[in-house]
Order: sequence, then C-alpha cells, then structure tokens
Amino acid sequence: MSNSKATPLKTILRFMGPGFLVTVGFIDPGNWATNIEGGSRFGYELLWVITMSTIMLIVIQHMAAKVGIATGKSLAVNIRERFTKPVAAVLGLTIVLACVATDVAELLGGAIGFNLLLGFPLWLGALVTVFLEIFLIISQRYHRLEAMIMAFLGIISLCYIIEIFIVKPDWPTLVPALVIPRLNHGSIYVAMAILGAVVMPHNIFLHSNVIHSRKWGASDAEKAKMLRFEKIDTTVAMLAGWIVNSAMIIVAAAVFSHNNIEVTSIEQAAETMRPLAGPLAALLFAVALVFAGVGSSITSSMAEVNVITGFLGRPEDPRTRLYRVSVFITAIPSFLIIALNLDTFRILLFSQVVLSLQLPFTLIPLLIICRDRRRMGRFRSGSLEFTAAFIITTIVVALNLYLLYTSF
Repeated sequence: MSNSKATPLKTILRFMGPGFLVTVGFIDPGNWATNIEGGSRFGYELLWVITMSTIMLIVIQHMAAKVGIATGKSLAVNIRERFTKPVAAVLGLTIVLACVATDVAELLGGAIGFNLLLGFPLWLGALVTVFLEIFLIISQRYHRLEAMIMAFLGIISLCYIIEIFIVKPDWPTLVPALVIPRLNHGSIYVAMAILGAVVMPHNIFLHSNVIHSRKWGASDAEKAKMLRFEKIDTTVAMLAGWIVNSAMIIVAAAVFSHNNIEVTSIEQAAETMRPLAGPLAALLFAVALVFAGVGSSITSSMAEVNVITGFLGRPEDPRTRLYRVSVFITAIPSFLIIALNLDTFRILLFSQVVLSLQLPFTLIPLLIICRDRRRMGRFRSGSLEFTAAFIITTIVVALNLYLLYTSF
C-alpha cells in the first residue's frame, strides 16, 4: 500500500520502530544499577536527572536520525569522512571503549536476570545472553528483531507499572522531584551515572544507522515530508523510556530508601524487595531484568558492529569475518568480570560513568556534522536546534568537569 492510500495512523505505525531500539538500550541493566543506587540512597531527589536527560535525548536522537536520513550514511561513516584520520581514529577509539562498557552492563544484567529467575550461575546466564544476542543479530531478520525488541520493552514497562502500584510511592514528594533539580557533592557521581545511562553514546550511533530500515524517499522534498514521522517515533519512544526509568527510581525510593536500606547489588535489591514489597514484585523485577539484559545486549552489539565497520570503512555485512568478530569482541570483558567474581554492582555503575565521560566525544562531532551545509543540505540544523544541542553539550561537559573535580 502506498503512502497516499494509507491512513495517517497506519503510516505513522509503519515508521515506528527505530526509536524503540534506542529506548530499550537506555533501560538496560546499567540503568537498573544507577537508578537503584539513586533511589535507595537519595530517595526521589534524582528524578529530575531522568527528566532532564530525556529532554536532552529527544533533541540528540532526532539529530542523529536526521544525519542518517539526510546523508544516507551512519554517524560513524560521516565522522570518518568528515574529520582527519587522526581525529577520526581518536573518536572511534573512545566510542569502541564506550561500547565495551555498555556490553559489560548488558551481559552482566542478562546473567543476573537469569540467575534470579532460573537460578543459573552468572557465567551460564551470560553465555545464554550472548547466544541469544548473536543468533538474533546474525540472522538479520531486522523487522522481526525490531518487533521483538518492542515487545520486550512492553513487558519491562508493564512489570514496572505494576510494581509502582504495589509499592505505593509518596506522590506529593515524588511529583516535584521530577522537575526540581537537587545536586550535591554526595550525589554527583550517581547523577552522572544516570545521565550516562540515559544519553548513551552508542545509541546515538545506532539511531543514525537503524533509521535506514525505513524508506524516506529519494528526494529532499520527500525526506522532509517524512521526517515528521521520525520525530513522532523518537519522541514517543523516548517518553516511554522516561516512564520506565522514572519508575525504577520511584520503586527503589519507595522500597529501599523509605526503609533505610542500603543496596549494594541487584541481587540484594531483588531479595530485599521480596519481604518488603511481596513475591510478585520480586518476580516482576527478575522478569523485567532478563528482558532488559537480552534486549539491550542485542542493540548494543548492533551499535558496536556499526561503529567498528563504519570507522574502518568496511561493509556492515553479517557474512564477513569482521562483522562476526565484532559481535563477539566486547563480550570478553564481561566474562572476565564474571570469572574474577568482581563487584558487579559497582562495575555496572562505573560503566555508566564511562559512558557519560565519553558523551562529549560523540556530541561535538554530531553538532559539527549537523551544521555542515555541504553534507546535510537542507537538513542542516537551524539556529534553534543547534543552540539547544550546544546547551546540552555544554551541560554534559560541565557536569563531567564537576565530576572530575569532586573525584580528585
């Protein structure tokens, strides 16, 4: 059916999907660690970070998607073509490290989820997560994969919405905390981890690539007309992520902070939730974590493959050796962490701070490319969009500097 014959709703639904792949990436197990830490230690105080991060995310992810639509190439390829080889190499290295940090969080989360739900040892849970991830990516049934990820997101959302009703949060305290900033020396590290867990560098690269799964038209006029569907997809998907991430902090605050319980692991959070909020809450917690771990590991690996092939100037072809090696490579640190029996909760939290520290190395090139008239043509960022993105980048850099200052 052509666009001219399709109803507006059917046309919108046909373009929904790429944004939701990004969303499942920022409700990953790294988010669970940061949100549980934030909620259990500071109650509802850091909810505003989720709100601010989501607003940032809508602007940034839209720009990333627009780069893919306007140029027909991913952000990784655009950076390789736009910057000198040394600069592109440094930027490529930082995003690969960010992918490694992301993969650590995803595989650990999947491993912990299978441990809580089915009693698997961590190494076996990680192995199952990797097997599912690789099988689904290598098979390259993209639209089925997209539908499955959206289903995962629906299950995670449903679990947390039910949990909110179970734990009965303090709404008069909660609602203002969604928009009123509160930050101090003690909460900056966790706030930065939350920011890095929401505005994730690999998701910016991923969105510029998976947006090509839709037909945006051959001419600039057709692309401009269709771009509004991308905006709807991105906005709706990011708001869904805002709801789930806020729910994570709300549940942690209502269950753990309210009872003055310090949480030091996701496993402890699940076990402590059982007597405080009931067995159903603990079960929903484990189910959601499994789907978050498997779903986000798929999207992080998709981003990793795009980054590596894009920066090396190689085709993103699942039949090539480079593609298959790229899917495996970032799983190695996760297995080492599991094998060495390291503090998984602290590793998850630290991995999200690494993502926050990398963000400027993704945002600044994105801004430069979006203002490049020769590359973007009529889709070049206007003054309002560029100013908003510049302010976001400045906030990220300032918070990173404040984190480094308070750390040393």
